[in-house]
Amino acid sequence: MSSGRVIWMNGELIPEVEAKISVYDSALMFGDMVFEMTRSFGKHQFKLREHLERLYAGLKILRIPLEMTIDEMELHCQETIEANDPLFSKDDEHRLMIDISRGILGIYQAVEGLRKGPNVIIADFPLRWTVVGMGHLFDSGINAVITSQRAIPATLMDPKVKNRSRIHYLMANIEASNFSGEDNWPLLLDPDGYIAEGTGDNFFIIKNNTIVSPEPRNILRGVSRAYVMEELAPQLGMSVIEKNIDPYDVYTADEAFMTGTPFCMLPVTQLNGLLIGDGQVGKGFKTLLGRWSQNVGIDIEMQIKGWNATDVTSDSDAPTPYRFKKK
Repeated sequence: MSSGRVIWMNGELIPEVEAKISVYDSALMFGDMVFEMTRSFGKHQFKLREHLERLYAGLKILRIPLEMTIDEMELHCQETIEANDPLFSKDDEHRLMIDISRGILGIYQAVEGLRKGPNVIIADFPLRWTVVGMGHLFDSGINAVITSQRAIPATLMDPKVKNRSRIHYLMANIEASNFSGEDNWPLLLDPDGYIAEGTGDNFFIIKNNTIVSPEPRNILRGVSRAYVMEELAPQLGMSVIEKNIDPYDVYTADEAFMTGTPFCMLPVTQLNGLLIGDGQVGKGFKTLLGRWSQNVGIDIEMQIKGWNATDVTSDSDAPTPYRFKKK
């Protein structure tokens, strides 16, 4: 049965179930696609322009020849939201997924009926799909697990370009799911053994009221990461530094947390099963999240906790971006 939602694809709004790209597309062959995923607060997009600026930086660096301007892209995002909003419940938030592929490879250009040039796809679905079941983490925190899978360094494939070549993220997620216990999220080291990032989230520690982020060399420079460092921390009078940190720095930190667009912030209370600080959700985390909630007019923690009862994926064995089941 059709959801009724529509997707903006290459100039038109079409039913969600009809949005498809060719098997000959470069995205399928090489993971050759840049993308962004956003969220709203009270149905209003948060930092949409910043997401699009990063998207267009990726298009430039990967040399994907898109003629659409960033202003036009922003208008099409709003068009997609407006078309779908009547289908969203009152407490839903809009999660946009913007995918741009290079298009079909040259050797298949002669196949009749295939669209030539880049594909632009803007999907819009309820944010709760991504964050449902995370509510308890605001109370207990995440156990970050350092996996054998390392981050791919910028010298090989720049992680600052948000692309779909992410099999290393998937393998780290699967590895973390095989650890005993619950709420294990992977934490990747770079090739030099320094903390890099999670698989779709940025990592921080707090030490002596100073927020510390890994150097941005081998990580995706997240929009939420920037918001914490450039807006929330200054508002609260907290210092921020970027430097190389290793597991020892995490073990001896006062607190730790992760940031990501869908959930904003989540506490990390353990590393490899060892308590960080006293193992409780820290004051710094609570202060930062409280100010974020105040700024956007939504109690972020309570909103996500309120969606826990709607979890329709708990019986599925299919992987999700942040949750994997043991086999």
